[in-house]
Amino acid sequence: MKANAGVVITGERVTLVPYEKEHVPKYHKWMEDPWLQEMTASEPLSIDEEFEMQKAWRDDAEKCTFIVLAHAEGDGESGASYVNESAIDRMAGDVNLFFNDYDDPHACEMEIMIAEEKFRRKGFAEGAVKLMMAYATSNLNVTRFFCKIIDSNSASLKLFEKLGYVKYAHVAAFKQVELELITKDKHSELVEEVLKSAVIHPPQ
Repeated sequence: MKANAGVVITGERVTLVPYEKEHVPKYHKWMEDPWLQEMTASEPLSIDEEFEMQKAWRDDAEKCTFIVLAHAEGDGESGASYVNESAIDRMAGDVNLFFNDYDDPHACEMEIMIAEEKFRRKGFAEGAVKLMMAYATSNLNVTRFFCKIIDSNSASLKLFEKLGYVKYAHVAAFKQVELELITKDKHSELVEEVLKSAVIHPPQ
C-alpha cells in the first residue's frame, strides 16, 4: 500500500517498517518452512516470485504490510536505516491488513506472523497487532478488524481473544475460526491506550 510508504511505527518492543526489497531474501527463507506455510495457509514461492510479490503488495491499495523489527534505540529518528545488516538481523515477522470486505470499506482483515524463532514468546505479536490497530484506526479510518485463524493455531487464537476479539464464525471446511473486533464499541479503549504510547513517524 502506497499510503504506508516511508511510515515507521515505534512501540515499546517492536518497530513496524514498510516491506522493502532488501527484506525479501530473509522473508523468503522464512516461508520455506512447512510449518509456517501451514500456519499462514501459504504456498511456497520462488525467490523471484517473492520479489514480485513484494512489489505488488507495495502498490496494492487493498493491502498494508509492515515488517516487524525488534525495537532498537534510534528507531523512528531521521536517517535511521531499516534495510541495513543490523535491521535485517532484527526482522521478526510481518503484520498485514487486507481491505477485502467490499461491503464495508472501514473493515479489514488482520494477519500477524512472528517467523523468527528467537523472537517468539516475547510479546512481539501482541505489540505488532496493537501498533497496527492504532495506525489503522488513526490513519486508515478502520472501525472493524477481523481475522481468520486455523483451529490448530492455538497461540494466535489466544492472542486475539486476549485483545478483545470475539468469535463470530467457524468454517469447518477450512478448519478455520473467524474473529472480529469493532473499535466503535467497548473495545475501543484498547486502541486509545496504544495511541498514547505508539509513535507514528510520517515519511521523512
